[in-house]
Amino acid sequence: MVSRVLGFLRDIVFANLFGAGAATDAFFVAFKIPNFLRRLFAEGAFSQAFVPILSEYKTRRSEAEVRLLVASVSGTLGGILLLLTLLAMIFSPLLTTLFAPGWRTESPEIFTLAADMLRITFPYLLLISLTALAGGILNTYGRFAIPAVTPVWLNISLIAAAFYLGPLFEPGVIGLAWGVFIAGFVQLLFQFPSLKRLGLLPMPRWGWHDEGVRRIIKLMIPAIFGSSVAQINLLLDTIIASFLVSGSVSWLYYSDRLVEFPLGVFGIALATVILPNLSKKHAAADPEAFSRTLDWGLRWVFLIGAPAALGLILLAAPILATLFQYGEFSGHSVEMASLSLMAYGLGLLGFMLVKVLAPGYFARQDTKTPVRIGIIAMGANMALNLLFVVPMAMAGIEGPHAGLALATGLAAFINAGLLFRGLLKQGVFIAQPGWVGFTLRLLFANLVMSLPLWWLRGPMHEWLAWGAVERAWHLAALVTLGGVLYFSALWLVGVRPRMLLGRGG
Repeated sequence: MVSRVLGFLRDIVFANLFGAGAATDAFFVAFKIPNFLRRLFAEGAFSQAFVPILSEYKTRRSEAEVRLLVASVSGTLGGILLLLTLLAMIFSPLLTTLFAPGWRTESPEIFTLAADMLRITFPYLLLISLTALAGGILNTYGRFAIPAVTPVWLNISLIAAAFYLGPLFEPGVIGLAWGVFIAGFVQLLFQFPSLKRLGLLPMPRWGWHDEGVRRIIKLMIPAIFGSSVAQINLLLDTIIASFLVSGSVSWLYYSDRLVEFPLGVFGIALATVILPNLSKKHAAADPEAFSRTLDWGLRWVFLIGAPAALGLILLAAPILATLFQYGEFSGHSVEMASLSLMAYGLGLLGFMLVKVLAPGYFARQDTKTPVRIGIIAMGANMALNLLFVVPMAMAGIEGPHAGLALATGLAAFINAGLLFRGLLKQGVFIAQPGWVGFTLRLLFANLVMSLPLWWLRGPMHEWLAWGAVERAWHLAALVTLGGVLYFSALWLVGVRPRMLLGRGG
């Protein structure tokens, strides 16, 4: 929560100082490339492959073997990523072409700026991947606080860079690129004391032929695709957005950041806890407890994800105006970003469901099934992009970038639906009693919350006319009212905290 709140503050600073123009688009692409690869390799495929193997070593092997695995994995991962980083810095124009091809011919100056900043930001991938390794170790040993708070340092570094490094460069967004570089070192070093207390800070060694490393690599190759379909879909959005009007990348960025708030605070936090838990149940050969844990996670997703999605859809423009519409961020940008935020909001529940369902495969060291499902979901996303975006762009309709967000959200539901069906067919997930009543109660509570918010939110022009304090007061009142109505309605129909606590084991 602290990390996400600081992330909002960071984005407010970005919007105020740099707006939603071409140079800001260039920074977001230069930051998105290593960040995308981080989610793909570090927090995605690597964590999904590493945590189950480490859990198995912790349960069945000696402490010396666990330390050897950590040393071998850190040395091998670090060596591979160091080589990848050097190549990326040399060939940064090629990488920029892959991620934003529209700029090479349409906006060569912005293309060059993005390629130059990528040389500064790309080492972040090496540093944050090692940070993810450290976080995976700590999570496996039940230490969740330090890895959870680590991203705070990224936001602190970027806010400081905006104010203190930005004025030193022209354009100022180059200072933000250096802030990303610095943040990678700070986040990695922050993990070291906790690892040392566990006795798991051995000297890294090259271990390509180590048994555990080979097993992790074998699991990672398909998991690279299967666990990160949502990130690939977001990347496709950026590629297509580079062909749209200036500002499209930034509008998608700001709306995605708001969706990332509930997804990060709850969805990713739940996934972080549930993977080592499921891995432990699988290592202990307890399929009944494994299924109960999945059931518990799914109930929490619907309990929190449904009202969060409705809140983002109903209050898209008020939230964007309150947080970002100052300085260089115009009212038009609020309107455009609100379109993509509503579209992303429709897919929030799908994003959250994937975070809980995918570990049901990875904890059992099954990475092939999510790959097959991921290919289907990505193909659907590409087809939906063409269906939604191309006609709008050709007809000159304003806001085709929102079609990108809508396609991504719908693809997330396809991904989640196929993952769920697979777990049912394999007999891995057996629903616990009470789902019908639970669903009806949630529908009632969400209706009680939504109708007053829709009625009271007011027209967009009023929000744009108000000052910062008036906007903040009205938004806080609406959010508080929505929360009180939702949880009061749940209480009224008999939902109690004890009904959802403890089932995760």
